Amino acid sequence: MLAGLIGAPVLLLAACNDNSGGNGGSGGSGGSGSGGGNGTPGSGGGSTPKTSTAVITVSPADGATGASFSEPVKVTVSNGTLSSVKVTDSTGKELAGQLSADNTSWTSAAAPASGTKYSVTASGVDKDKLEADANATFTTATPANTFVGYFTPEDGSVVGVGMPVSINFSKPVTDKKAVQSAITVIAEPGVEIVGHWFSSTRLDFRPQEYWAKGTKVTLKLRLKDVEGAKGVYGTQSKDVSFTIGRAQTSVADLATKKLTVTTDGQVSAVYKISGGAPEHTTWGGKMVISEQFTQTRMNSQTVNLGSEYDIADVPHAQRLTTSGTFIHGNYWSSSSIFGGQNTSHGCVGLQDAKGAQDSSTDGFKFYKSSMVGDVVEVVNSGDKTVAPDNGLNGWNLSWADWKAGSAV
Repeated sequence: MLAGLIGAPVLLLAACNDNSGGNGGSGGSGGSGSGGGNGTPGSGGGSTPKTSTAVITVSPADGATGASFSEPVKVTVSNGTLSSVKVTDSTGKELAGQLSADNTSWTSAAAPASGTKYSVTASGVDKDKLEADANATFTTATPANTFVGYFTPEDGSVVGVGMPVSINFSKPVTDKKAVQSAITVIAEPGVEIVGHWFSSTRLDFRPQEYWAKGTKVTLKLRLKDVEGAKGVYGTQSKDVSFTIGRAQTSVADLATKKLTVTTDGQVSAVYKISGGAPEHTTWGGKMVISEQFTQTRMNSQTVNLGSEYDIADVPHAQRLTTSGTFIHGNYWSSSSIFGGQNTSHGCVGLQDAKGAQDSSTDGFKFYKSSMVGDVVEVVNSGDKTVAPDNGLNGWNLSWADWKAGSAV
């Protein structure tokens, strides 16, 4: 009995030895499983691979909603280095970024856009070259308060040599530098173009001299998510292009009562005119045509002149100032005043016909030869120079004064 009990452990020991990987029995692969000898022995003779000790962290965190759109995306790794990082929006557009010198962090070059869903894929390795991966998605917040810039001229338009780029903002801008830095105006052929703030809601751009004919001008608005005032963000990201047509400028001399038109360097027409009467003088200075109307109503009450006039069908009217100065046709006055007497309430008039259909009249001819952006300079009017923000009339500022109004 004693001998039999003593012999039993020997048999069990032998059985264990046989199962450890020799040539006998139903044993497996001798311990060389998928872990390559690096893992912990498992059932059936296999092994579990080691896990990378590198830990990748994404900010904003996976699943975040209402994430900041004013801070860059950051990806960091501990106990290792990053191999690659890719951040894309829902359209597949990548958010550019750069790895740090030691490859332990990645930062986007710009903040993510507001109201946008992003996906992040990142990979890295630990000191043993074992790979770690991370995937995350997040959605940025949509700003509660926004602003836009209403621009002139329109995309695709052909305009005169005096047309500035004029932007009126829907809300006051307090960080003018940030907003102006997000707007670029370029020209082909190239020329220096500078912005000038007339107020917290208006920013104009122009070159030192009138544009050269044929110039292509492009306005690049990159206002989306730019904080123009505390908690107020831009929404636009677009390009607008326009072309400068033939070069035409006119000089209205109210002493001689003549309008001299110069087109592409040559005098193309001279018309008899009538300007503002002594009690209603016309602004002096350079004024840009901003609007054109074949016929329009003019009512003296809109310019604080009581009930002095109300004409429903003023022909060939072209706006020169916001305050109400026009150069327009006149059919109600005697033909003798044109070239002979200044009788208007401040506008510049040319002889015309009721209905705006008579192509033989000076009013018709000048209107047809003109376009938005042409310059009409009024001289010898007996009045002061028009304010540069009264219409598109920044040409009345010296280049030094214009540049002094830039925020960048």
